[in-house]
Amino acid sequence: MKFIIALAFLAVAIAAPQGDKKPIEIISSNSEMNADGSYSFAFESEDGTKVQESGNQKQVGPKPEDIGTVSKGSYSFTTPDGVVLTVNWVADENGFQATGDHLPTPPPMPEHVVKMLADLKAAGLL
Repeated sequence: MKFIIALAFLAVAIAAPQGDKKPIEIISSNSEMNADGSYSFAFESEDGTKVQESGNQKQVGPKPEDIGTVSKGSYSFTTPDGVVLTVNWVADENGFQATGDHLPTPPPMPEHVVKMLADLKAAGLL
């Protein structure tokens, strides 16, 4: 029984707030949803974090019922060392694509691969 009581006290201690951290306030926020399925929202918090997104419905396949949501947006935040990082992104029928100066990029495609792909395309195999 003493073990169960000690375990209960331990659970309460672990669940208690740690330190004197106050929640980060949202300093601006707006959102819009339209009857056609398009939407947008944005917010900014007091720590400099900014988020914005917009999207709409789009036919993504050959059939009229092949409807999907395409979205685009960005977010930025400040790292602990004071650098502001921004990510711009698009999510559509081609997948999720993010860009940002701090994100790694693939090396250029070797010339022989570029030539091979062009040859395959010219032969109708791609």
